[in-house]
Amino acid sequence: MNENEQGMLYLCATPIGNLNDITSRVLDTLRNVDLIAAEDTRNSIKLLNHFDIHTELTSYHEYNKVEKAEYLIHKMQEGLDIALITDAGTPAISDPGEVLVRMCHEAGVKVTSLPGPAACIVALTLSGLSTRRFVFEGFLPGADDKKDRKRRLELLKEEHRTIIMYEAPHHLKGTLKDLYEALGDRKISLCRELTKKFEEVFPTTIEGAIRYYEENEPRGEYVLVIEGVSLSDLEKKQQEEWTKMSLKDHMAYYENAGMSHKDAMKQVASDRGVGKRDIYKALLEEEG
Repeated sequence: MNENEQGMLYLCATPIGNLNDITSRVLDTLRNVDLIAAEDTRNSIKLLNHFDIHTELTSYHEYNKVEKAEYLIHKMQEGLDIALITDAGTPAISDPGEVLVRMCHEAGVKVTSLPGPAACIVALTLSGLSTRRFVFEGFLPGADDKKDRKRRLELLKEEHRTIIMYEAPHHLKGTLKDLYEALGDRKISLCRELTKKFEEVFPTTIEGAIRYYEENEPRGEYVLVIEGVSLSDLEKKQQEEWTKMSLKDHMAYYENAGMSHKDAMKQVASDRGVGKRDIYKALLEEEG
């Protein structure tokens, strides 16, 4: 590269199982950059050897993500092109690569992403659940951080989009029980060994999954795809909450916020899922 030019960062997606899923663009990039930053160099060297790639490797992982990012950015500012790869899938998804990308933007270093495999998207498309709208939760906070874990699960209670999360085999049983306690019984697809010979997609319910794994030991990394709460159920729950409040207090809630009596009555009717005429009549009865 020209010494007067600044290098750039290439986010290179690598296979999540099947090596044939790597793109020719990623292979060309890995061969031609000056340096490859890898989550685990011992794992990545196997991939590079398979494709006869001999570019220099350096480590970039959770425990050196800030100080190593500074080093890599300095190298790119000197003119080196650097590729970032993770153990499997797309860098910066539940991955320390997000820190490097942010710091590159702050330093004015150009970043581009070479698309490819992502376990969350593969699992979503295989799940049989709604793909129209979804939210990626990644890994839940660990069981040792009970307060944060409980808060995340509470937030998911009213999530109407399809939920995608990752889980390790030794935490799966506990996570399923926590999901059941927080969300109730929902449809769920448990995906493992994605793109590999023994790929498995297990569509069931959270309760059914708990029963299954009481008798079958979890193996491999899992992607959990969970049904969101239906909007009609969510609206019904919200209406039930409003009906716990008296009509007088409900009206006062909106009037104290600056609404006119007429607009407050309209909003109260909407909250409770009834007509404005019904609210007017009920208010007269209360006053009578």
